[in-house]
Amino acid sequence: MAREQINIRGGHNISTLIKTILRAIAYTLLGSVLGAAIFYIQLMENRPDLLPWHTIQLEQEYTIERAAEITTFSDYLAMEDRLFDELQRKIYQDHGDLRKDQLIRYHSGSLADSTSYPINWNRSFELKQQSSSAGVLLLHGLSDSPYSLRSLAKTLHQQGYYVLGLRMPGHGTIPSGLVHSSWQDMAMAVKLAARHLRQQTGENSDFHIIGYSMGAAQAVNYALDAMADKSLPTAKSMVLISPAIGVSSAAALAIWQSRLSAIPGMEKLAWNSIGPEYDPYKYNSFAVNAGDLMYRLTLTISNKLDQLEKAGRTDEFPKIQAFLSAVDATVSIAAVRNHLLDRVTNKGNEAVLFDINRTSYIIPFLKYNEPDKLQSFIDEPNPAFRKTLLTNESPESLKIIEKTRETDTSLQIKTHNLQWPTDLYSLSHVALPFPVTDPLYGAEPDSKGLHIGLVSPRGEIGILSVPARNLLRLRYNPFYPYLQQRVLSFLSE
Repeated sequence: MAREQINIRGGHNISTLIKTILRAIAYTLLGSVLGAAIFYIQLMENRPDLLPWHTIQLEQEYTIERAAEITTFSDYLAMEDRLFDELQRKIYQDHGDLRKDQLIRYHSGSLADSTSYPINWNRSFELKQQSSSAGVLLLHGLSDSPYSLRSLAKTLHQQGYYVLGLRMPGHGTIPSGLVHSSWQDMAMAVKLAARHLRQQTGENSDFHIIGYSMGAAQAVNYALDAMADKSLPTAKSMVLISPAIGVSSAAALAIWQSRLSAIPGMEKLAWNSIGPEYDPYKYNSFAVNAGDLMYRLTLTISNKLDQLEKAGRTDEFPKIQAFLSAVDATVSIAAVRNHLLDRVTNKGNEAVLFDINRTSYIIPFLKYNEPDKLQSFIDEPNPAFRKTLLTNESPESLKIIEKTRETDTSLQIKTHNLQWPTDLYSLSHVALPFPVTDPLYGAEPDSKGLHIGLVSPRGEIGILSVPARNLLRLRYNPFYPYLQQRVLSFLSE
């Protein structure tokens, strides 16, 4: 009996000890999580002060709640007029005591003031034709503006297309616009623009969409909606430039940080980054909500593609031409293939990939060097879509060759007059739609004004008024003429 009591008492003591240890571990983990959260919040709050363009909410911005009031694109443009009037009243300031070359977007007369240029490319625009058999809708990227597809717009117009460049809600005004906008607001604006474009070109005209980054995702979402809603014009084809079809799953946590920002004194948590607004056509401050809406848009697209597959209608999807950089710090390249091109079964799809500069003197300085993976991309037969890789002719050459794998698995190699500039090691997510002559981002600007692309930072540290790392990211495409010609050929097929 005594031994049994000892065993029972011993077992009880061990059980109590285990519970005590587990409780201690739980408290330690909880304390670590809370400590990390507090540290993160302090880190976020120890950033630059928020300025009026981070905190003011413009009341004349379009939202889906106003769909009953804003029923046409003309209504949308009228509201955009009121929005930019409000922007001028509430945000722009005339600082006569400041140098005119100071790069503050919201100071009247600054080099970065888009309202001081003959055309404010932050706004929606139409390049009209008296008569046209085809229209093209242009959709810009997240935190961007219609300026991002300006060069393509002008060329398309010269080729006889009726072109509409849409400013999506939350864009082209102040960074706080993306604190309050949703992907649904933008999707509804896309539908208004698509219907308007069809009205201008006629029911029997061809309708195309060109989307850049998030605009590419909106293009795909629209195409899926148009397959379910016969009142929407159906796109004949879509060009997707640096398409944001997949983003990091970590973006799912963005909504919680955004909600914490509603607590008084923690407003900075609404921002992933708070930067100087020196770019007239792109926000440098990035709202947490922007990442969240992008994540939710990609989930919605995936769910709609699931439904399309179940209905057996993937062969009805508009044909796709996708352009990507082999290195892209913003979006997932694999997602374009895995979540889109491999899932639709229509004919005529293609992906064009710009490789890094593989010249032998550059490769040792790069962290990224995956020729085998890119070679498998081009070598692997895929009956679903055509694949093209632009890469160095050899490690000793800056010249570019084009490797194309047709859907029938044949490989074609074509030489070009293209070659890498000696000072570039890759393209980037933000480079593809801009020519070298772009007046803002190009290395050889074709007009006067602010020239961000001309700045190649070399000098003493701490002198620049903008972050040097921002200026290191390539903003123009040395192979833009190739991209442009491929787009024109694709749309005319």
